[in-house]
Amino acid sequence: MNYISWIKVSVSRVLVKVITLILLSSSLSVNALDIGNLAPNFTLKSTQGENLNLVEQRGQIIVINFWASWCGPCRKEMPMLESFYNRYKNLGVSVWGINVEQENQAGRDFLADLNLNFPIFFDASNTIAASYQVEAMPTTVIVDRGGKVRFIFKGYKDGYEQKYVNAIKQLIRE
Repeated sequence: MNYISWIKVSVSRVLVKVITLILLSSSLSVNALDIGNLAPNFTLKSTQGENLNLVEQRGQIIVINFWASWCGPCRKEMPMLESFYNRYKNLGVSVWGINVEQENQAGRDFLADLNLNFPIFFDASNTIAASYQVEAMPTTVIVDRGGKVRFIFKGYKDGYEQKYVNAIKQLIRE
């Protein structure tokens, strides 16, 4: 292969890669997690052994909390999420905790002394976290009865529990 042919092949390969990246990035922006869009569907097996599918939960308000064992604010937030689950479950609200760590033993150790009753899942491949564009720990997404994303909270600070209560009450009234 002469030098000119080699350059043509190299340029062709680079162009294919660039076009592929452009197409991928444009498809990701179309599927952006935005308030008002349908929440990305997923099915996971909970630590209680139950397979749960988000679309099958239509009619329920779902509070999806992405967390990690190394996250201090996550540890602080978990008892509050348990309280919400117990307070609002009879009103059609469920809380789902999704651990985002690839190795889930640390997450299981984290949960051992918390005594949580709401469904906990492990997203070891991070496919669900990616589809929800999780960039901060914890991230909480509240999905309405129609399956639409209505609230997104990134991170956690004291006082956020009131924001969660306000959001949940608003959706219960709708």
